[in-house]
Amino acid sequence: MFAATLLCNPASPGLEPALIESLRNAWGGGEAVWLAPGAAAEFPLAQMPDNRWEVWEDLQKLGVDLVIQPNAGRKKKMLLADMDSTMIQQECIDELAEEAGVGARVKDITARAMNGELDFEGALTERVGLLKGLPETVIAKVLAERITLMPGGRHLLATMKAEGAYAALVSGGFTAFTAQVAAELGFDENRANTLLINDGKLTGEAGRPILGREAKVEALEQITARQGIGEADVIAVGDGANDLGMLKRAGAGVALHAKPSVAAECDIRINHGDLTALLYIQGYGQDDFKG
Repeated sequence: MFAATLLCNPASPGLEPALIESLRNAWGGGEAVWLAPGAAAEFPLAQMPDNRWEVWEDLQKLGVDLVIQPNAGRKKKMLLADMDSTMIQQECIDELAEEAGVGARVKDITARAMNGELDFEGALTERVGLLKGLPETVIAKVLAERITLMPGGRHLLATMKAEGAYAALVSGGFTAFTAQVAAELGFDENRANTLLINDGKLTGEAGRPILGREAKVEALEQITARQGIGEADVIAVGDGANDLGMLKRAGAGVALHAKPSVAAECDIRINHGDLTALLYIQGYGQDDFKG
């Protein structure tokens, strides 16, 4: 059995009952259940529809995300999340670059790296180099003034943790940011790169080794082994090319507002919903939300 979940941006819930019913009837699905009025609904299916991606494309034009996955084992025991443009709405290095006066140059490199056009380690090294001489105090300033959480993150963490799940934040960004975001949202651990500082200023270098795509896969392997769970028990979420390794290995790999080249390689693509989408696709309803 499969579960078909339809959802939209909960900030402007416009999911129509008629749309759910027409799709359910076309696919011979079971009775629909509303997970959140106007924002998310699901129904069971006996088999994967042949026209799944054609329907997905049509629904995208309506601002609706469609996810179809096996019903068994949908509720996961671990969340493995990227940070930049995933748990927060910004790219931390881009915000630091704005303060350093090299914003446009760094943003271009970031976008190309996240789209898989550039080697991640080389791109990170180049961008960090452009921050050389920036006062260490700028980090706290950026955190306070420029960084905002992605909507739905508090509900996602609180709800999964209330069900006993483990949560890890694994970023190609920096520990100076992941430590605060992890603490604020309730992650059990965080891993990221280190910005090297000397005499109160950024040296323009990151600590080695650089945490990139392979390090995220290693985190998946290490943490699941430590927790005594399988990779199928993990829901992973990210948006960039360096997230693809963990997204493909996890039981549910969610491309959230991802670069097109990244989304194209994932079966679960959330372009309109927020982080609560990760709860809806596990079968949680709005009434189950914590936080």
